[in-house]
Amino acid sequence: MFQSFEATSSPDQGPPRLKALREKMSAAGLDAFLVPRADAHQGEYVAPCDERLSWLTGFTGSAGFAAIAPDSAGIFIDGRYRLQVKEQIASDFTPVHWPETKLGPWLINTLPSNAKVGFDPWLHTVTELRGLTKSLEAAGIALSAVPNLVDAIWDDRPGRPKAPLLVHAIEIAGESSADKRGRLAAELRAAKRDAVVLTLPDSICWLLNIRGSDIPRNPLAQGFAVLDAAGKVSFFTNATADETVILHLGNDVSLHPYTGLTAFLETLSGTIQLDPASAPETVRAVLADIETIEVVDGGDPCILPKAQKTDAEIAATREAHLRDGAAMVEFLSWFDDRAADGGLTEIDAAKSLEGFRRATNALHDISFDTISGSGPNGAIVHYRVTEGTNRTIQPGDLYLVDSGGQYIDGTTDITRTIVVGAPTDEHRACFTRVLQGMIAISCARFPRGLSGRDLDALARAPLWRAGLDYDHGTGHGVGVFLSVHEGPQRISRMSEVPFMPGMILSNEPGYYREGAFGIRIENLIVVREAAKMGDARDQLDFETLTYAPIDLRLIESEMLSKSERNWLNGYHRDVREKLISRLSDSAGDWLNTATRPI
Repeated sequence: MFQSFEATSSPDQGPPRLKALREKMSAAGLDAFLVPRADAHQGEYVAPCDERLSWLTGFTGSAGFAAIAPDSAGIFIDGRYRLQVKEQIASDFTPVHWPETKLGPWLINTLPSNAKVGFDPWLHTVTELRGLTKSLEAAGIALSAVPNLVDAIWDDRPGRPKAPLLVHAIEIAGESSADKRGRLAAELRAAKRDAVVLTLPDSICWLLNIRGSDIPRNPLAQGFAVLDAAGKVSFFTNATADETVILHLGNDVSLHPYTGLTAFLETLSGTIQLDPASAPETVRAVLADIETIEVVDGGDPCILPKAQKTDAEIAATREAHLRDGAAMVEFLSWFDDRAADGGLTEIDAAKSLEGFRRATNALHDISFDTISGSGPNGAIVHYRVTEGTNRTIQPGDLYLVDSGGQYIDGTTDITRTIVVGAPTDEHRACFTRVLQGMIAISCARFPRGLSGRDLDALARAPLWRAGLDYDHGTGHGVGVFLSVHEGPQRISRMSEVPFMPGMILSNEPGYYREGAFGIRIENLIVVREAAKMGDARDQLDFETLTYAPIDLRLIESEMLSKSERNWLNGYHRDVREKLISRLSDSAGDWLNTATRPI
């Protein structure tokens, strides 16, 4: 059931909590303490017990961190959250634009020389600390691993989740856990590695063909794992397993308490692989202290194969997207009928959309808290409606709804921007430019080996020509009944990961006018082998997975090229053909009008 998203801390609670933290810092002899959003698994979405940044500051964004000093308290946030953070924090905290301002230089400018900066080594990766240590060395500032000081003042901190494990069917996965483990174990043997430590829950769930519910909106079981070169896995988790799960895991997978990882590591020997980009510093430190172990850097071996979806996964997620698309059309039809009358709120709309998804009788959960923003709230990129911010949707508003569903056969993520009443010329011009960027990515055909940084400009070029842009990536990876934000692939100027067939990505350019409106259009796409043409070069392109209409009232058709118009008309034809039989009569009638050719 939909619940209005509320912060774990309000702005007025921040100052006394900040004061208490500074007292702990002083007692520990620290000049600063770092408070990341991330948990020990570097998750974007964290369990309530790991909501330290939100509890301390009030900021509820899914990325960011704080650096607390005696006279400064910086909250580092990227472009997605620069409007949101202003509404959620007290004046005792100062927003810091990141990555324009990096943590190392900020600490150097804020702290005296020879200062000591405390951090919880479970919450920071090896790579992160290596870089920060190097940055601070010249200033004589030292990093000091300490027990978490926020936990020491958080008296009513929730307990760690302990939810049941679920078996993920091979008919959807397309490969058994035994085959996955055998394949990765062979790679370890070839690299002369005795074992690898896995710290990312989505990697472990993928490897073992299991799912869980430890994290809101994400079907994950929190835990750590060790995969050895014989293909055996030791899994450290609080999640519970019934006989069905135990039988599924088999004799080569053993379950251990969540807190048992470090003691188990001390029993190992040989060459142990660790991903410095995702593993907590604690894991590295424990392994490094064991004389019989050689620790070697190496990527998480699950990440790339997990990203390259099997044929079975792609077939399953196609069905999930059609089911979800039909629910979206039912909602859009309902919204068009209700919004113009006035009185409809952002929460009303979000509840209704979730209701249409639940009416499929296949929804496991929504895939993230619905972004339901009208008028100026739509300009807050990752806006989360609360009872305090809930706005009545008014004639003349643009309404931005970014939402998705978790189904056992797929994870969906779709954004549509809808006008209530008549749009302005500015609405139409900005929307059309965003649409042109989305079409450019949808139609892209490119040589194998290119990455997100090579394609990102295609989505931005129509906006750039008008002096406009957006402050978020163009696309992120998506799992199959896993995380809605999944690496390593992205469409972003910062991504160097080559696209490979089977990778699912979002395609979501946007434009945001602070205090006025927000626009974003998002479909999911999957990388595939492009049909041979020309001189038969090895090329890739995208298949669209998401099917739902794009608001024709917001399109300035004269701005579209012939090929862009053809793409839109073809897409809307496909939407009708794929969804019409799944709809109620009234939604079907609405869809026929909403997808008429232009």
